[in-house]
Amino acid sequence: MNTKDREIFANLTIFPPVFVRLDGRAFHRLTRALNLRKPFDPAFHASMRAVCRYILEGSGLTPAFAYTFSDEISLYFRALPFSGRVEKIDSVTASVAASVLTIELGCAEPLAFDARTIPAAGEFAVEYLVSRQNEAWRNHINAYCQSALIEEGMTSREAAAALRGMQSDAMHEMMFERGVNLAATPAWQRRGTLIYREECIKEGYNPMTGETVQATRTCIRELEETPLFSSEEGAALIRSLTGA
Repeated sequence: MNTKDREIFANLTIFPPVFVRLDGRAFHRLTRALNLRKPFDPAFHASMRAVCRYILEGSGLTPAFAYTFSDEISLYFRALPFSGRVEKIDSVTASVAASVLTIELGCAEPLAFDARTIPAAGEFAVEYLVSRQNEAWRNHINAYCQSALIEEGMTSREAAAALRGMQSDAMHEMMFERGVNLAATPAWQRRGTLIYREECIKEGYNPMTGETVQATRTCIRELEETPLFSSEEGAALIRSLTGA
């Protein structure tokens, strides 16, 4: 039998639009190895944003936009590379992200992402991003609380046990008592970061005429503060990017 006959998932294809979600594998070891700041390290988040920009601009994969928080990246594709072959999309996207992040962080140890492909037709794109941004908020609250308890002498396991089942209001109060207003922390920690393509006008020089000319180019925009996707403003932005 030809070995190709056993590659039974190689031709599994999907139609756009889709999200491809990347999650860091065992990044808790990376946190220790690089001595990253807790609960959030600005340099690590900057590196994750750099990964997103590279995938949008330099990878040839051409997603329309990326949304990232913690060690997670969601990429939205209106058109798919590799004729929509899921195995190829997932494997290449994950390997590109891992390679870029390794370079950005100067890691001596290998890094890895896993990848999954999620159909995203119609209004689901907004629903999906609302759910991921809610997860960013939960991750943000838990990271602050766990870090505070560990600083006070608990082990990671003990801190996780102490927080298990605690409601968000109680966690807010816990941090407020320690002088931290979770609603006033940096927006990228609470809401994640949206990075997307848009048309922009750039000035150039025409050597034939000696004139300054304007040309339309595709630029990468990175918002200082990502809106809540559950708000009218946030949902409208996502619809404009997806064309829904």
